[in-house]
Amino acid sequence: MNWGRVLLAPLLICVVALSANADETVSDFKKLFKKFKERSERIEAVLALTGIDEPDVVGALAPVITDDDPEVARAAMDILAALRDPASVQAVVGALVGAKKAPEQIAWLRVLTASGQEPGEEGREALFDLVKERDWQVRFRALQTLTAVGGEGVVVALIKARGDDELAVRCAAIDGLAALKAPETVDQALAALAVPDWQERASAVAALGKVREKRSVTPLIERMALEEGRLRADIGATLEGLTGRGFGARLELWKSWWGAVEARFELPTVEELAAAEEARARDSAQYAPIEEVSYHGVSTPSRRILFVLDVSGSMDNLVTDRERFKAEDYRSWSRMDVVRRELQRAVEGLADYVEFNVVAFASEVDPWRSKPVKANVLQKRAAIDWLDGLETIGGNEDQDLAAVGLTGSANLEAGKTNSHLAMMYALGVMDERGRRLKADEYALEVDTIFFLSDGDPSVGEFVDPDDILREVREANELRKIVIHTFALGHFRKTFMERLAAESGGTFVDLGK
Repeated sequence: MNWGRVLLAPLLICVVALSANADETVSDFKKLFKKFKERSERIEAVLALTGIDEPDVVGALAPVITDDDPEVARAAMDILAALRDPASVQAVVGALVGAKKAPEQIAWLRVLTASGQEPGEEGREALFDLVKERDWQVRFRALQTLTAVGGEGVVVALIKARGDDELAVRCAAIDGLAALKAPETVDQALAALAVPDWQERASAVAALGKVREKRSVTPLIERMALEEGRLRADIGATLEGLTGRGFGARLELWKSWWGAVEARFELPTVEELAAAEEARARDSAQYAPIEEVSYHGVSTPSRRILFVLDVSGSMDNLVTDRERFKAEDYRSWSRMDVVRRELQRAVEGLADYVEFNVVAFASEVDPWRSKPVKANVLQKRAAIDWLDGLETIGGNEDQDLAAVGLTGSANLEAGKTNSHLAMMYALGVMDERGRRLKADEYALEVDTIFFLSDGDPSVGEFVDPDDILREVREANELRKIVIHTFALGHFRKTFMERLAAESGGTFVDLGK
């Protein structure tokens, strides 16, 4: 008896059955998807295609990746990005080649970027063509996809894109060169140190930190002399990563040290830098710039700052870990009164060359000013007075009203924590009513955000922390804003930690 055939037969039957089931699932999806109206049902229907790695899935989901509901579209793109069968990948490439409108092109580019699969000759030709498209968002996504797949011609395309009219595309070109560790990165980044847009200069500084060469040190020190605010600190961090010295943003120390060692200096290895990290951190603290804004122990040399403050109902609760807060002029030990006074103190200490704004949020956002203003004596006094009148929404008094049946007056629904709207407003993605702004309005006037909250997100378009982090990540890839986060109260603080870590900021746990 041929035991190989005996053993193989059940396996072949299972494969055929699974294939038939997959075909039926895809067929059912095509027939039934339009009948689902609720977001949850529509997403569940899309997720039913998980694990079916066949070209038919591409055709089934093609209309869905540009769905009006971004969560449904994202679920479809996630399914497509997981396809690995060569025939399925080529179906994705074919869909990209056939896409004629910008939204479709952008969606398929995002799928290919997330997939990281080799698109083949036809796909590469399409990507190089899309880098020349009229819509800047298509050019931007095409560069990201080329960076993800790599290969011949990509570096040349990235260098050409350095001359693009759109800031986001020029930044993507530098970021791509640095991600690929291309030798051409340093020349391109050094040239970009003197461009007008600070986001592009920020990309250049970061790129010089990733592709480490000795010849970058002198131009970086020279640029530090011309920069103000956060970029000066960014340059200091890059110089520290290049040299192993911990002089931060102290220009005079860099100039003096480099003048003495330049001729004989050799870049330390990554391993040597890691070994010297403790000493470098100690030096950085010692040589911190004198002119800095400080808030809850986090300092920044930024001159364009946005403070975002949670005023949801739970901010009425008492601070129990009081050792951190030493002031004697709090109205009470409620979280609101404590953080209000600490923010007023930070505003009082702002130098007159700093531009700032304050945004309060609960279920909705409430900005103090429509845009940042100079921290002169008049504006600082106005901000302090505004903070004086700021009260929690849905706090203890409102809950008392609700307890006696006055739910309308209590307005507890307005006192929840809409972290998504707060961050989207702060990043210039939405207005205060949650309406999305134009995609090309990403060059903001602020470069640093201080974000304080005392609870998990509980209301808004997105509540799940992973969803909010994803939205912030996507918005901030264009804006390049540093976000420092501060968590006060008893809740899971992982969201706040990740938000800071993914945005180049510092997380501070203020206790309970």
